[in-house]
Amino acid sequence: MDDLSDVGDEGQRREHGPLAGFTVGVTAARRADELGALLQRRGAAVLHAPALRIVPLADDSELMAATERIVDRAPDVVVATTAIGFRGWVEAADGWGLGDALLERLRTVELLARGPKVKGAVRAAGLTEWWSPASESMAEVLDRLLEQGVAGRRIAVQLHGEPLPGFVEALREGGAEVLGVPVYRWLPPEDLAPVDRLLDAAVTRGVDAVTFTSAPAAVSLLERAGKRGMLAELLAAFGQDVLPACVGPVTAVPLQARGVPTVQPERFRLGPLVQLLCQELPARARALPVAGHRLEIRGHAVLVDGELRAVPPAGMSLLRTLARRPGWVVPRAELLRALPGTGRDEHAVETAMARLRTSLGAPKLIQTVVKRGYRLALDPASDAKYTD
Repeated sequence: MDDLSDVGDEGQRREHGPLAGFTVGVTAARRADELGALLQRRGAAVLHAPALRIVPLADDSELMAATERIVDRAPDVVVATTAIGFRGWVEAADGWGLGDALLERLRTVELLARGPKVKGAVRAAGLTEWWSPASESMAEVLDRLLEQGVAGRRIAVQLHGEPLPGFVEALREGGAEVLGVPVYRWLPPEDLAPVDRLLDAAVTRGVDAVTFTSAPAAVSLLERAGKRGMLAELLAAFGQDVLPACVGPVTAVPLQARGVPTVQPERFRLGPLVQLLCQELPARARALPVAGHRLEIRGHAVLVDGELRAVPPAGMSLLRTLARRPGWVVPRAELLRALPGTGRDEHAVETAMARLRTSLGAPKLIQTVVKRGYRLALDPASDAKYTD
């Protein structure tokens, strides 16, 4: 895992961390705790909503059937795509009493390992790979196979829950018989409540980013949004206010197919994904010079001169409304509409505003304009402009 201790600039490397004040949704099922810990270590609030569940290997009849087919009749080529998947496959085969027979078969085939981690798993099983691409790219594996010719060859591909766009299809078009080995199949979660909470938070802008570490998780979240009649709202949130962050290009495919722009790290790992969020989210935060202070507005908190200040949801709603027109007077009626579920009593604005000022720790940031409303005390030299 990459060392991320140097993420951010000097102003961000404080106790609160570069992601303080932001809320990040995590859709992962596998390694969710690891990803959540990385995010929390950098200050983020994490909303965990596994969009999938993994079928236990010992109970996976499809994997067992594929293993038996390979033991009964050795393929010409086996492509191992992930280290954890390969290890899990061998362990599951051991549990079924097929471990020795599977390893014996794999010693007789052309075994290709996608990248050094997979190569390590192959060698740990007592096997030796025929070849492994330096790029860790499935595209390079495919190019090698097609250059050698695949017509009439039987090729087993270890799948890992994620689609391999064009890989299997290209082999079949080349005349190969392709046998999928479905390691770690994913199904919708049994408990949909966390997913629904994440969807509700996304469409109401209660999260600042949602992370995806597999394409099936993205598909699952989109399908659940569709069943709840909120797909259009979710896509709109992703297109403007909520950042979809994917671990790599394959994971991003279902979102991009819906026209959703995504961000991805250069290296397809959890560490670089978190590092990317540490760069992207602070860069998207609004910073204003107000009453001699620097006010940076984040998801559920603000930084006042670099000091993290927690703000209640009602206060954040008021602050965001004021920040759309910094320096301009915003009427109480408009501020009231920004408060969730407060009815028509403008005293609710005064109460929420008092709490907001207390939270900010600098009451002069927000000025009261008698009989008119409130305004952010934008510094006169500021070139900040009216924004919607």
